[in-house]
Amino acid sequence: MAKHHLDPQYLDPNYEPVVNRSGNTPFGDILAARMQRRTIMKGSVGAALAGLMGAGLAGCGSDDDDDRASSSGVASTELGFKAVPVSTENRVVVPEGYSAVAFLPWGTPITGAYPEYRPDGTNSGEDQEQQVGMHHDGMHFFPIDLKAGGNSSSEGLLVVNHEYINQNALHATGPSYVNGLRPADEVRKEIAAHGVSVVHIKRDSAGVWDLVHGSPFNRRITGNTEMDIRGPLRGYHKLVTKFSPDATETRGTLNNCSMGPTPWGTYLAAEENWHGYFANKGASQPREQVRHGVGSESRYDWELADSGADAYVRFDITPGSGSAADDYRNEANTYGFMVEIDPFNPQSKPQKRTALGRFGHEGVIFAPVREGEPVVCYSGDDSRFEYIYKFVSSQPYYAATAGGYLLDEGTLYVARFNDDGSGDWLPLDLEDPGFAAKVQAAMGTTVGDIVFEGFENQADVLLNTRLAADIAGATPMDRPEWGAIDPNTGEVYFTLTNNSQRTEDQVNAANPVANNQTGHIIRWQEAGNDHAASGFQWDIFVFAGTQGTETVVDGEAVVTLDDDNIFNSPDGLWFDYNGRLWIQTDGSDDAPYQNNMMLAANPETREIKRFFVGPTGCEVTGVVSTPDVRTLFVNIQHPAGNWPDASDPRPRDATVIVTRDDGGIIGA
Repeated sequence: MAKHHLDPQYLDPNYEPVVNRSGNTPFGDILAARMQRRTIMKGSVGAALAGLMGAGLAGCGSDDDDDRASSSGVASTELGFKAVPVSTENRVVVPEGYSAVAFLPWGTPITGAYPEYRPDGTNSGEDQEQQVGMHHDGMHFFPIDLKAGGNSSSEGLLVVNHEYINQNALHATGPSYVNGLRPADEVRKEIAAHGVSVVHIKRDSAGVWDLVHGSPFNRRITGNTEMDIRGPLRGYHKLVTKFSPDATETRGTLNNCSMGPTPWGTYLAAEENWHGYFANKGASQPREQVRHGVGSESRYDWELADSGADAYVRFDITPGSGSAADDYRNEANTYGFMVEIDPFNPQSKPQKRTALGRFGHEGVIFAPVREGEPVVCYSGDDSRFEYIYKFVSSQPYYAATAGGYLLDEGTLYVARFNDDGSGDWLPLDLEDPGFAAKVQAAMGTTVGDIVFEGFENQADVLLNTRLAADIAGATPMDRPEWGAIDPNTGEVYFTLTNNSQRTEDQVNAANPVANNQTGHIIRWQEAGNDHAASGFQWDIFVFAGTQGTETVVDGEAVVTLDDDNIFNSPDGLWFDYNGRLWIQTDGSDDAPYQNNMMLAANPETREIKRFFVGPTGCEVTGVVSTPDVRTLFVNIQHPAGNWPDASDPRPRDATVIVTRDDGGIIGA
């Protein structure tokens, strides 16, 4: 996420330490001398990119024509709209024939006593626990009749992540301190502004969407909501805290970036940059903290709340003189997971699914499920030089009985991208002879900044997923963020947002640009189109950049960016139900890109057009449609002031509803 100079709490990775020092690029021997590189110089900008891939993806094209059937009954992936220009305006820009309306801004009352939003910032912590949270991010629309096998496009549950906060906007005069302590209600409000909102929404006969007041489905999950720990880390001694001496529970979910709807109708919220919420003021740190960059100071000083309550003290993870059950030294070990929420069961307790690994989860995407076969899902670790993972369940999927238990047992793999366009999934499993041998060979050596002394058991492997991936020999990537799976071909796409810290001697075939300021999108096809396979074939779908930037395959420019589609720092990624790919950006808002945007792509032809531009200073993140693809929901995060209401002195994150004026299919 690039600096916007608008929000002092903006989470800019350029201001965070690189914590992967494993040196896996030379270790994996990924960079081959035969890798073809081509520099394209255009105008005065001198865009330098690598044109590679001696062989395209097997199965990358399709013999099907554009009238393929789809879930919505509309088949074409062509882009039937006129591209919008870049913009510096403090408003949302959409194509001719479309309309955009702000919806559910931060502070909208959705539950309890429905406390009204106060523009002067004086809402209390209790109020915020009943209102839509701040900094909207990933989201999903669940048709209200989903559990009955329906696909309503006029009523459903919109579930929205809230990644982090702007303290200055949240409070009347910003965060305050009295004798070095934070007022407890300010801290309560900040914790409540994080998490997830579940909102029951419905469209009336005039086509206007609104929330359903009084609905039992309306719900807030916050940084203080009690949660269960599930999977291999449940009961593990390194998760013991004063709150949960048996290591089976924790409180809260934080820094929820992207997400993933499950095949059984629940919602997985990702915990991304959770490390910054904790402070360890001790003389040393365990490897579980070192490999994630936990420091001696926390981002918001919640541990300094003046009430002294455990709900706030827990963010101080400095070990005390007693046992782990007497303090919160292990509190940070209960974060960094995917959190499962059942939006249709308001009384249900969120579940942290530890078998999917502990790292900076950007989100999760599920492969299409088949009766009697394993569940497969993918997740990126959004930090420079981190990895892409895949989970394959041990138990098979059966629609009649499927549930979150399928995510509690299985094998977690990490990706190695080879220079010849092939790839391997490396198991992070002590029962795998290859991984076990690597673990044994690494004993007593320094892996990055950590002297490796082995793993106690498989739970310890998953608690230290990044370290395990270092040892396995995974390929360090340029900030792998959102993923998406083409519903027509099964190909998997991931955004690699940027990496300004990659040097010339660190480039590899999958991340071929040093000082990668603009990012790219990678994709692969699993062997035999089996998502549980151990190998894959990959290529680069597109390089982001300025006018004239080319993506070259076999010596031919397959994409050349122009005024209709220049973009930088691809972040959000989503395939709609017809197979169009939607690309959202979170990068520089300087010329020539200007405000962040969303583009649509035809995955068959690689045609890309700019569809949406956000207001000044925002990130465009989170996108989903109704099943009929006639209503599109897009999130705007950390906008500049006076948006979406010009009379409001405070910037308010919001969801934007996009529709076609003629009621047609979005993007067609």
